[in-house]
Amino acid sequence: MVGVGEGRPAVNSGAAALDWRASLKRERTFLGISALLFLVSGWLTIDKCRSMAGGMPMLGGWTMSMAWMRMAGQTWLAAATSFMGMWTVMMVAMMLPSLVPVLLCYRRAIRGQPDSTLGRLTTIAAAGYFFVWAIAGMVAYPIGVSLSAAEMRSLALQRFVPLATGILLLLAGSIQLTPWKARRLMRCRHAPVCAPASRTTPAAWKHGLCLGMDCSLCCVGLMIVLIVTGVMSLPNMAVVTAAITAERLACHPERIARVIGVVIIVSSLLVITRAVG
Repeated sequence: MVGVGEGRPAVNSGAAALDWRASLKRERTFLGISALLFLVSGWLTIDKCRSMAGGMPMLGGWTMSMAWMRMAGQTWLAAATSFMGMWTVMMVAMMLPSLVPVLLCYRRAIRGQPDSTLGRLTTIAAAGYFFVWAIAGMVAYPIGVSLSAAEMRSLALQRFVPLATGILLLLAGSIQLTPWKARRLMRCRHAPVCAPASRTTPAAWKHGLCLGMDCSLCCVGLMIVLIVTGVMSLPNMAVVTAAITAERLACHPERIARVIGVVIIVSSLLVITRAVG
């Protein structure tokens, strides 16, 4: 009896060690694929932004982004398709650093099945997440095109754009300071997962959609900053990506969000003062 009792911990310890090594191997593969996807999407984003650098100088000292313009001989369908491709790749590069920890939590919740199933469900959840961001791009594009067309027709509207930019930045910074933002941020950091129910394809897709909805709502203020300051600007994109990642991964996310909000508000006041002056 003593021998059997003494042998059990050894067997359990060995099984636990094997399970830990297998788990570590799975996560290394996942992290490696995520890193590769981030590098590829980042490179494609940089290449696309460089090819669309510049824009049209407008009255009031600002420049209209090429993202809202058609190329010579390009149809609206082709222009929209090009924008959506650029937007989706850009979202992968911007959001993947903050999405990976959430997907790791999801993988831990549904662990205990073949690697192929785990990878498939993770991919489906990520696809649902970026599908929501693609929908956001589909909403943003016609709005941007319509506003750009109106600005090109109206000199008065062109003069008003710098002031409107400052006002929108003020709004974006104010959103960062609200309790609503803090609640959304906590939902993004601690997305609930029902492990048994999440081991099916529809549940994984639904989980990804929920992640995307929470994330897109949480990022409303920062995405306003990106769009009004230049959606194709690499420096602006890098700053917004760093802000999103910092407030998702920091120990005190609500403090980081408030600091970011104060910085945006101060910048907005400078823009408004310059526009009025």
